[in-house]
Amino acid sequence: MITDPQGTILALFLAFCRIGGCIMVLPGFSSGRVPQQIRLLVSAALSMAILPLLWDTIYPAVSKGDPGTYIGLIFTESLIGLMYGMMARLYTLGLQFAGTVVSMLIGFNSPGGADIIEDSNETALTNLISFCGLMMLFILDFHHYVLQALVDSYRIIPFGGHLDLRTSLISVTDTLQTTTFIMLRLASPFLLYGLMFQLSIGFINKLAPQIPIYFISTPYLLMGGLFMLYLSIAAMISQFSGAFLSVFNGH
Repeated sequence: MITDPQGTILALFLAFCRIGGCIMVLPGFSSGRVPQQIRLLVSAALSMAILPLLWDTIYPAVSKGDPGTYIGLIFTESLIGLMYGMMARLYTLGLQFAGTVVSMLIGFNSPGGADIIEDSNETALTNLISFCGLMMLFILDFHHYVLQALVDSYRIIPFGGHLDLRTSLISVTDTLQTTTFIMLRLASPFLLYGLMFQLSIGFINKLAPQIPIYFISTPYLLMGGLFMLYLSIAAMISQFSGAFLSVFNGH
């Protein structure tokens, strides 16, 4: 039996602030293809599921009945959830960046179409790579690790305490740095391929300037790039999904 209905609802809303802030920007859940009602219901269900585990942490701060403190807790909890969700989102955006680099280097510069995940325009190859990476993360239950990290965050960042913005900014910048290095490593074969191909075409053009070699070379550039992608996309997606925990849990 609930002895304090008002306190229970207020405690549930504070749990919803951290969970909902994370779900709002979490890859996959924050997609433009997912209705807002679904995101809201998922956040509410997760909040009700974890509230009994965190009751002794959340309810004492709510039972004091100070409106000013409660409003401050809403802001702080939402910001913490956004920070955890944003670190996962930055990592998946890195794969989209790598897909764009690969598309440019192999000459797959077709006009952008509708993005499968977001409401934006992307090339077909970038769509393929980013969708495969996100699907693999869901197969490996990456969202379970994110939710576990959110529950553990109540111990790392004490409930009702002040969020250290300097530490949060360092975590975000470290995530960006690590993500950039990983994505450059994934796209490095195509960087070398594009550089060597363009240098070779430049030398051939100097040897036979009467031949419009740049117009002839595009099909060969695309054919070789797609063949490389065929051979390497499995390893690329595997390394991307395998490095997620090292990036996310490292910060």
